[in-house]
Amino acid sequence: MPSRLTPRAAARSASSGRSETGTSETPAFPAMPDFSARLIAWQRRHGRHDLPWQNTRDPYRIWLSEIMLQQTQVSTVIPYYARFLARFPDVAALAAAPSDDVMALWAGLGYYTRARNLHRCAQVVVEQHGGAFPASVEQLAELPGIGRSTAAAIASFAFGARATILDGNVKRVLARVFGVEGFPGEKKVENAMWTLAESLLPPNASDDEVSSYTQGLMDLGATLCVRGKPDCPRCPFAADCVANVAGRQRELPTSRPKKLVPTRRTWMLVLRDGNAVMLEKRPPSGIWGGLWSLPEAADEAALAERARAFGGDGAVSPLAPLTHVFTHFKLDIEPRLAELDRGVGALAALGDADTAWVALSDLDSVGVPAPVRKLLDSLQGSLI
Repeated sequence: MPSRLTPRAAARSASSGRSETGTSETPAFPAMPDFSARLIAWQRRHGRHDLPWQNTRDPYRIWLSEIMLQQTQVSTVIPYYARFLARFPDVAALAAAPSDDVMALWAGLGYYTRARNLHRCAQVVVEQHGGAFPASVEQLAELPGIGRSTAAAIASFAFGARATILDGNVKRVLARVFGVEGFPGEKKVENAMWTLAESLLPPNASDDEVSSYTQGLMDLGATLCVRGKPDCPRCPFAADCVANVAGRQRELPTSRPKKLVPTRRTWMLVLRDGNAVMLEKRPPSGIWGGLWSLPEAADEAALAERARAFGGDGAVSPLAPLTHVFTHFKLDIEPRLAELDRGVGALAALGDADTAWVALSDLDSVGVPAPVRKLLDSLQGSLI
């Protein structure tokens, strides 16, 4: 067994990003043979045990929670999780549901590719696996929307598999405790973290110990080793943590390299007839794919033309602009209100497969992007 470095020696060694000989590109991390045992003991005493998707081995419920928790906080996920289970109690119910029903329940949770993959995954499980999720990490990772880390989490919690997870919280814990240098999103750094994470798996562990270890990694990153102000004094690894010993909590993990975030601009048409608005279904891919949104155009003149095409007179008036920030760009939205002249034609004649008139009070029945929903909610408020 390799000798264990003292905390400060570990900090120096890990900061170098090299092996002790200096001849290898493989980072040298401080040895911590009791890492898993300490983490399991901490989780059982201080971890989270009452989340809605815990205390079950049901792979459907575990899978649903893991997909929802990707890049989303627990407090945000809980009400969505409850609504999904009420509407789709099992994988067969989800697989059989219309796409619009799935997107409507997901609306506001963001990262809508997850919802499309969620629906498709349920269909694949039913069609190709007889409605039962496969137990192996490899088979799980082949399903739509399930990557290596999510597959490992499902396999661990549902089937007791001894498998490595590596989500954002876990990357932060490993970067700080073991002094992993470099942005975790870079392939080389991520590969090093996978190797480290695999080496830390508890040996000869029971199913319950594997689950406690996996949950412990998540809990430590979510409750103590948080991004802003980590609660180091309560951490079970405080005395050995490279970041804590060296005072580098703000430096580790290394931040994403800064780059200019582009800004896009779009004009949205709020075509209203009384308490109803015209919505348009977006293409299945791209931002807000498969959701119902407002008709768009590149400028105000083009938007007025769209209003006329839908039966309006082309007159539009400005509403308060808003900005929505995506991962890779900002979107400036210029909404314009147009009132439909009922004499032009019946409302039903204006709709088709990709457009629909929806009452402002019925927006919960369709999937609408969060910023568009905010805009329409404010419009509804003005009518009260």
